[in-house]
Amino acid sequence: MRLLFAEDEKSLSRAVTAILEKSNFSVDAVYDGQDALDYLRAGNYDGAILDIMMPKLDGIEVLKTIRAEGSRIPVLMLTAKAEVDDKVLGLDLGANDYLTKPFSTKELLARIRAMTRAQTAQQSSVLSFGNITLDQSTYLLAGPGGSFRLANKEFQMLETLMANPHHLISSERFLEKIWGYDSDAEINVVWVYISYLRKKLAALNANVQIKATRNTGYSLEEKDV
Repeated sequence: MRLLFAEDEKSLSRAVTAILEKSNFSVDAVYDGQDALDYLRAGNYDGAILDIMMPKLDGIEVLKTIRAEGSRIPVLMLTAKAEVDDKVLGLDLGANDYLTKPFSTKELLARIRAMTRAQTAQQSSVLSFGNITLDQSTYLLAGPGGSFRLANKEFQMLETLMANPHHLISSERFLEKIWGYDSDAEINVVWVYISYLRKKLAALNANVQIKATRNTGYSLEEKDV
């Protein structure tokens, strides 16, 4: 699951980002409201954490803009203030939840889980293609040969492929979506994870395959009979 975290206090940003990544989230961290808006417009995120008091644009302005543009991404607002008016304004503009600093790690993680779970509650938690299924709530990949619980990045990669069967997805797209814009990961890490998934699909006797199209990307296809 990929999150955008917008917080101008860099020491707090580094600490929270480390906590989120340890909890298997992919995180892009930005330090002002304009960057937050630009990233949200360009990226594909499962949720956003926006501090209210930020340079250039504050969190309320970012929230107001993305909601006006039609984005329904789950948003958790952070503030050092506890005034009711701030909370009411943010919620009225479409924030999913509110958290006042300082906050505990457990509460932050619980609120993120709650808002992203609510966002996906109307969707089936199980993707299927061919003779395999992928449970989005447990990361369990199953087929005729058994099942595997996927690691976070394996899951995100296969989830993307299964949600878009027959569609080519470039290595660069995988890198941006799963590792993040600011990651130091090299493009060959995508090939490594594709290799992991191919081995698991083979072990499950799957009748689907991850097909590589030279210089273009990868797609999930049925095997030729």
